[in-house]
Amino acid sequence: MTSEVIIDVQPKDVSIALLEDKRLVEFQQEGRSEQFSVGNIYYAKVRKMMPGLNACFVNVGYERDAFLHYLDLGTSFNALDKYLNLIGDGRKNVSLSKCNGQPSLEKEGSIQNTLKQGQEILVQIVKEPISTKGPRLTCEISFAGRYLVLVPFSDKVSVSSKIKSNAERNRLKQLVQSIKPSGMGVIIRTVAEGKRVAELDTELKVLQGRWESTIAKVIKARQNNKDNALPQLCYEETSRTVGMLRDLFNPSYENIYVNDEAIYNEVKDYVTLIAPECRDIVKLYNGNVPIFDNFSVTKQIKTSLGRTVTFKKGAYMIIEHTEALHVVDINSGNRSKSPEGQEVNALDVNLDAADE
Repeated sequence: MTSEVIIDVQPKDVSIALLEDKRLVEFQQEGRSEQFSVGNIYYAKVRKMMPGLNACFVNVGYERDAFLHYLDLGTSFNALDKYLNLIGDGRKNVSLSKCNGQPSLEKEGSIQNTLKQGQEILVQIVKEPISTKGPRLTCEISFAGRYLVLVPFSDKVSVSSKIKSNAERNRLKQLVQSIKPSGMGVIIRTVAEGKRVAELDTELKVLQGRWESTIAKVIKARQNNKDNALPQLCYEETSRTVGMLRDLFNPSYENIYVNDEAIYNEVKDYVTLIAPECRDIVKLYNGNVPIFDNFSVTKQIKTSLGRTVTFKKGAYMIIEHTEALHVVDINSGNRSKSPEGQEVNALDVNLDAADE
């Protein structure tokens, strides 16, 4: 089976199509003008305490302050707070494992006994601002990759529950335990199943580099705070194109075509990072025909989203949706003249319809 990814970059949106043997099997589309901030990490100040909500408001540069609840501080908040104090004293190369001995934050505690107005903290956005509400924050910092999620201030290695094989779960756990940085936890994602140590180690190094880059910006922000430099964006999530591709990417892909040079460079850099041997599969499309038309994606999208869908040997189905449910009506079409008999014909049509 030949797998290819086609990326169509337009002024208003970016679309990604996954083809298997030239057949569309997955399609994603997102607007380019939309601002996505989930995953961004800020070094910021507590603006206002809200004891009645057991929460506080934090200024991360939005029109409305972000919301941080006591429970979102995380059980490792004391370790994070100690680490920030140590690097604030000018110490370099502070070991995370030295801070991990701090007592866990109590579940029944209160925000006013943990934070104070004007305190500097490291936060990550977990929910976009909506309407009149600012973003939702957490202090449980994490860096997501394709195979792994790196969690500073935790020594725990956990495996996705969707990996059912006990042997594979134990293999991955032991493997990651042997390569993970000291004082950091790792969540092993479902797509890591069957992956070699070299692939996981490469991604782990990339994620560790993001953490180190984040802390370097925190240190710089503390040094510049005399000039009222906070809030400071210390880590920004990957572009939406790379973000969408991250969840789709498989080293077995034969080609990734992109029709925009800037996005092409972003995708090529990302693939080079996570799978250097695949860097040459990323190709810039310069044809005169629109990229989706060239690879027959446009026609397949219209067919997939239309009311009538034709499939093998003249059969077709009608798809309608009502207020309460979707209705799929299977029709044998030309297959009704099949000499094999009604039952065989109905079975074949229904099997083909299920695939479609």
